[in-house]
Amino acid sequence: MPQPQQAVLDAIPHRPPFLFIDSVTELRPDGIVCKRTFRPDEFFYKGHYPNKPITPGVILCEAVFQAGAIFLSQKINAEGNSISHLTPVLCRINESRFKGMIYPNDTVSIEVIFREKLQEFYFLSGKILRNGRVALSIKFTLSLVKQNEATATPRPPEN
Repeated sequence: MPQPQQAVLDAIPHRPPFLFIDSVTELRPDGIVCKRTFRPDEFFYKGHYPNKPITPGVILCEAVFQAGAIFLSQKINAEGNSISHLTPVLCRINESRFKGMIYPNDTVSIEVIFREKLQEFYFLSGKILRNGRVALSIKFTLSLVKQNEATATPRPPEN
């Protein structure tokens, strides 16, 4: 199994087998683009679905959330701050739409756009593209919480 880029490992606490980003291909002030190749030996294909594997939607969503966490890490580091004592935590999922399936050996592009920050909450939108076509679009909210407080998920304000 290929190892993810060191920049990915440095940015977020996730590790294989629950790391769904291979590399960062573009970083902008307003977003990020990452890549992921879903390999036939992924743990989830054994049961979803045997002999006709499809990448679970929850895994696709998690890949977008991880790309968002990498973006926040890079954004905060670029501002001269560190998130080494913080953990990215998912607070809200809105408007998820599945428009295509991802199969073993598919390489996808994962794009995340920063929309706004309210208090300690970061509102983002993301999508997964396969062969240039949208397979998933989603809006979500992340918060960065102190590592010792990561067990209690903060509640974002209504947006």
